Amino acid sequence: MSTVSHPAHNPSQLWRVAQVTGLLLTVVLLVGLLRMPTLALHVLWDMVIPLLPAVFLINPMLWRNVCPLATLNQFREPSPATRLPPNALQGGWIAGMILLFALVPARRFLFNEQGAALAVTIVVVALLALGSGFLYSRRAGFCNSLCPVLPVEKLYGQAPLVQVSSAICPDCTACAVRGCIDLAGGQALAQSVGKGLLHDARWLVTPAGAFALLFPGFVVGYFTTVNGGLDTALAVYAHIGLWMLLGAIALGVVATILRVPGTLALPLIGAGALALYYWYAGPALATAYGVESLGPVVFRGAFFLLIGVWLARTIPTLRRAS
Repeated sequence: MSTVSHPAHNPSQLWRVAQVTGLLLTVVLLVGLLRMPTLALHVLWDMVIPLLPAVFLINPMLWRNVCPLATLNQFREPSPATRLPPNALQGGWIAGMILLFALVPARRFLFNEQGAALAVTIVVVALLALGSGFLYSRRAGFCNSLCPVLPVEKLYGQAPLVQVSSAICPDCTACAVRGCIDLAGGQALAQSVGKGLLHDARWLVTPAGAFALLFPGFVVGYFTTVNGGLDTALAVYAHIGLWMLLGAIALGVVATILRVPGTLALPLIGAGALALYYWYAGPALATAYGVESLGPVVFRGAFFLLIGVWLARTIPTLRRAS
């Protein structure tokens, strides 16, 4: 497969070091989950993961360039290079959304307290990322399709606050025919929704639109559950699923009645979901970093300010570009 022009540049040595460091830290995490699970789980869930949504607002490439799964996904380039067919690509997006909606609730009854179970899951997903790299070119088999973080990256990568080039793809093989953050940047979500569908309410019936509608309820549902044993799994999924359904219906009805275009609805929904996330996660994050003396108002306010800046940039950017 021939390459095409791409705004990315050759990865610097600094990015290479960061990618290797990411792999090494993953190994350290796996060992920690098995030998010192309480500490490892605290660092991962209370200190690292809560910062990622804010990083996505700044630019998802900051994470995609160093994500250990992305590094594994491109460990070997298949020969000849193979694209993921368009239908399979969209199927991969939907599968990634389902994975997100399945794995995050499992934190409550499994991953928040069971280090060994989380370690096994990380290894399985890592093997999936590695194996898909042997079958499909570049990021097609995992990072641009099956990755459960991808729909969140697209939702918050609509108008990055800073410009960051891809350190994974120094050139482009068009491995994903549309919706690639590395190639399309802030246009990745619009491409995933479909040409012209952002200008009216048709975005509501697309997979990307459905994800956006479900996401605020998903956030609230998760944070209004508590950790428990495996016997609570059904109740956790039912509780979160109900919040997702009610939230999606409410947002969908409002968007339909008011005929809100995707260029306005998607940024507003994304900002609202993230504000809810940091409303719940902010105090615990402050405690984890030892700055709870700032108080929840100040700490939440800092994240809300970042969200506001992003929203003010995203709405006009999306309207101009769509």
